[in-house]
Amino acid sequence: MAAVSDRTLFIACGALGREIVALTSQHGWKDRLDVTCLPAIWHNYPDRIPAGVRAKIRAGKKRYRRIVVLYGDCGTGGALDRVLEEEGVERIAGPHCYEFFAGSRDFSQLADEEPGSFYLTDYLVRHFDRLIWQGLGLDRHPELRDAYFGNYRRVVYLAQTDDPKLLAKAEAAAGRLGLAFLHRRTGYGELAGFMVEQVEKA
Repeated sequence: MAAVSDRTLFIACGALGREIVALTSQHGWKDRLDVTCLPAIWHNYPDRIPAGVRAKIRAGKKRYRRIVVLYGDCGTGGALDRVLEEEGVERIAGPHCYEFFAGSRDFSQLADEEPGSFYLTDYLVRHFDRLIWQGLGLDRHPELRDAYFGNYRRVVYLAQTDDPKLLAKAEAAAGRLGLAFLHRRTGYGELAGFMVEQVEKA
């Protein structure tokens, strides 16, 4: 039987992979944690998330003393939190990555200012065509735009990095959706602090 590792295992949404790698490099955590990700496309299929996370947790318990989940509720309607309670595993607070990137207070202000906001992160901008335009079938049925986005008024790009190409792509995405555009530079937000706290607990 393999020895149980003192490293921390983070189970994360694939949409956070690049940010987790960057934070690991910045803080020199390479020898202190491991990361396993579930498919980012599950943003479109949130019912898959709870069972997928449970499977990762149970596999991880064979090798790790500490397991932490980097997921918001992500549309599971509380099902993910029920799994985590049953498995005795903690996750980052918040309903979705938009809130922990923006910070709870700033996200609340954005939502109050315009409830009809559609949020993008660096990951979602990079993969807008695959996850949103094609993922929702808008490439084949552009008439669905109003069905999906008719109640939205703006796109809010919560940027983790200063990348002019991503900024231009995000603004173009808002134009394709027929929505106003707002850019906010958030960096890694509360994700960074949460990871620091969890790694230091180990």
